Amino acid sequence: GLVLGIYSSEKDEGAAQFTSAGDAFDRLVSGKLRELLSLCGPPLKKGKTRIFHGLHQDFPSVVVVGLGKKNAGVNDQENWNEGKENIRAAVAVGCRQIQDLEIPCVEVDPCGDAQAAAEGAVLGLHEYNELKQKKKPVVTPQLHGSAESEAWQKGVTYAEGQNLARYLMEAPANYITPIKFAEHIEQKLRSFSNVKVHIRPESWIATQEMGAFLSVAKGSAEPPIFLEIHYLGGANTNDSPLVFVGKGITFDSGGISLKPSSGMDAMRADMGGAATVCSAIVTAAALNLPLNIIGLAPLCENMPSGKANKPGDVVRAKNGKTIQVDNTDAEGRLLLADALCYAHNFKPRAIVNAATLTGAMDVALGSAATGVFTNSSWLWTHLYEASVLTGDRVWRMPLFEHYTKQVTDCPLADLSNIGKYSRAGGACTAAAFLKEFVTASHWAHLDIAGVMSNKDEVPYLRKGMAGRPTRTLVEFAARLSQDSHN
Repeated sequence: GLVLGIYSSEKDEGAAQFTSAGDAFDRLVSGKLRELLSLCGPPLKKGKTRIFHGLHQDFPSVVVVGLGKKNAGVNDQENWNEGKENIRAAVAVGCRQIQDLEIPCVEVDPCGDAQAAAEGAVLGLHEYNELKQKKKPVVTPQLHGSAESEAWQKGVTYAEGQNLARYLMEAPANYITPIKFAEHIEQKLRSFSNVKVHIRPESWIATQEMGAFLSVAKGSAEPPIFLEIHYLGGANTNDSPLVFVGKGITFDSGGISLKPSSGMDAMRADMGGAATVCSAIVTAAALNLPLNIIGLAPLCENMPSGKANKPGDVVRAKNGKTIQVDNTDAEGRLLLADALCYAHNFKPRAIVNAATLTGAMDVALGSAATGVFTNSSWLWTHLYEASVLTGDRVWRMPLFEHYTKQVTDCPLADLSNIGKYSRAGGACTAAAFLKEFVTASHWAHLDIAGVMSNKDEVPYLRKGMAGRPTRTLVEFAARLSQDSHN
């Protein structure tokens, strides 16, 4: 199969314009493609397709996809590069049509941006069907022509990183337990000589005095794991690392503060923070990025049992602060508190944590963007600029003292794990809680609860767990590595 792009004309009635690959193919078939398109009715709109059979012996099926306006660049209103997004969406639709025809291989027009085209193809074809007997046919996307092979390969690597996070998040919680998660990541990193993976057991967690993390883990029969990854890509292995921290709740029942049963199955993806940061490090290693990254993922289940945290219990975090657990379903911040304390051991250049932390974040932004709370404008600028390129957007949220008071005004302990006005500003009070465990001057907390899954909002992702914002984390790390290079 072959997927070719076509731009819509600037004027409504003007003839549509092929990409250079489309033009070349049209010449190859003596203008038949252009002729057939004009006979098919009005010009192709953005994201729409037409499919033709029997035009050329090498490509029995050709899908033409609408790319929208030719010179669409950064859209300031949308905070993304519209041209790149149009390519990702169009290529994904075209590749899926080839898949529906059960054609095993598809060549993809680079459409002027081979990286975006590769991302659209690889992300668009991905589906979790590991446990089904009847699987969709596997389609291998390849670059059509050879002009942009390096950019194409980069796009494939970015997309495979996000697909790894999607795989981990989608898999059932009895398949991805804390130990199996850690082993899966270790296996992905095994071939890199500059990566060390430490799978820390419960005894190690106890010696680190991570009392908040252990208090969540003790409710489950599955033992907790603290996954620690060292990627040493920098010219000097002693250079200050970027530290990624990810919430790794492999299943969240809510604990004693039990969640409603409806939709609880989706809580197999409550380790989306760990999945995205670990996948970003796997991708950074594959790209051989020239910087040092450390990944930290506290992994456990949050379950109700005779040993589980009870509302009103007080636990002690690694830095000595006491926490009153007023709601056992606000457990992610307990894990992160200890992991953030530990992150400071590495004298980090910056700490970025990701977590499916609050339903309030989903209420605030929905699936449009990841909410970012940060104490550093430098860090925010890098994250924002990365997200404009990837189309996987971020939006800055407030870290006001106003919210800090709501978690520090606590009857029994230094902090409460929920804000005293319960539902008001829930994502902000959660961020304020985390800030109590951070002394680093460059720290960002990404609340990814709203972008955890995809229904139909992102056209190049199928329905299911989204693996967002893995590509933005990778692009951010790539920019940071250029920064240190200069």
